[in-house]
Amino acid sequence: MLRKLYDWTLSMAEHRHALWVLAFVSFIESSVFPIPPDILMIPMILAAPSRAWLIASVALVFSVLGGLLGYGIGAFAFETIGQPILESLGKAEPMAAFNERFNDLGFWAVLTAGVTPFPYKVITIMSGWTGMPLMTFIVTSILARGIRFYLVALLLWKYGEPIRDFIERRLGLMFILFVLLLGGGFYALKYL
Repeated sequence: MLRKLYDWTLSMAEHRHALWVLAFVSFIESSVFPIPPDILMIPMILAAPSRAWLIASVALVFSVLGGLLGYGIGAFAFETIGQPILESLGKAEPMAAFNERFNDLGFWAVLTAGVTPFPYKVITIMSGWTGMPLMTFIVTSILARGIRFYLVALLLWKYGEPIRDFIERRLGLMFILFVLLLGGGFYALKYL
């Protein structure tokens, strides 16, 4: 089933309303859909490099809006369903401690999930569930998704088809290394 979804998503890159399909996929990927918008972005940008920035912007805006839906799912479904269950099991206190730890790392959690292959939807829902400050979530989501989508657009716009394999196979690893180096740099500045 996942392969069919992937193939369908890829086939939509050639559709005459591909930009709207990208908006839809970017929106739902941030909370429930398993296929990332990059699958659509890559062939769309290769077919029309002059639209690279527009395509990246659509992915960014709708991904962040979809992230807000994921945040809402975490915020409202947890309070109405999850919390009473945890309280009845005597697990409310450990969850409160988890929420505090998650929110202490909130910027890094959202940044990491926003630029790496880690499912962004997990962090959007957890951010709402743990009560991360909404403004922190929004700003970090814009930063993270912007880095990811605009870098893909830049690479494809500049290098075209030859860079496609690198993006599809190795860019996720490069993003992970970038986040680790960035986090390590901040850690070194703070503690060294």
